[in-house]
Amino acid sequence: MTTTPNAVLRVAPATPAEAAAHFRTSLVFHADVSDVAAALAADADPGFVVLDSRSTESWDQGHIPGSFHLPTALIPEQAEQLLDRSVPVVTYCWGPGCNGATRAALALAELGYQVKEMLGGFEYWAREGFEYETWQGRERREADPLTAPRVGADNCGC
Repeated sequence: MTTTPNAVLRVAPATPAEAAAHFRTSLVFHADVSDVAAALAADADPGFVVLDSRSTESWDQGHIPGSFHLPTALIPEQAEQLLDRSVPVVTYCWGPGCNGATRAALALAELGYQVKEMLGGFEYWAREGFEYETWQGRERREADPLTAPRVGADNCGC
């Protein structure tokens, strides 16, 4: 008597070569909040710029220090005045439940920019305890232990 595999294995995993190709490709398109923060905090030029694709009201509530503000709808007409095509762009929006950063990345790619999307968006930037700017100045929240490395750790070890 044959049993039906569980839901996880009902569709067999990819071969190791297929999986490696898939995950390598994923890293071409995505950046992690912690990696972006570490690159921005280093003394050297990170080699990319960060773009917040949210509304002005959202930008005023909080944004990554040093990021550019360009709502997605304005990218086709204003990107060229703000961004250098030779410098990769990392887009972000609110968080994982929002695809605004994906739409911004698509708009930029269609204009000839190299682009990555920052996974987690502004939500995870704030939840991981990184400093952000508001119209009132700089702020920082206590890191959420479910999203950030343990206290005193340099990184999550991933």
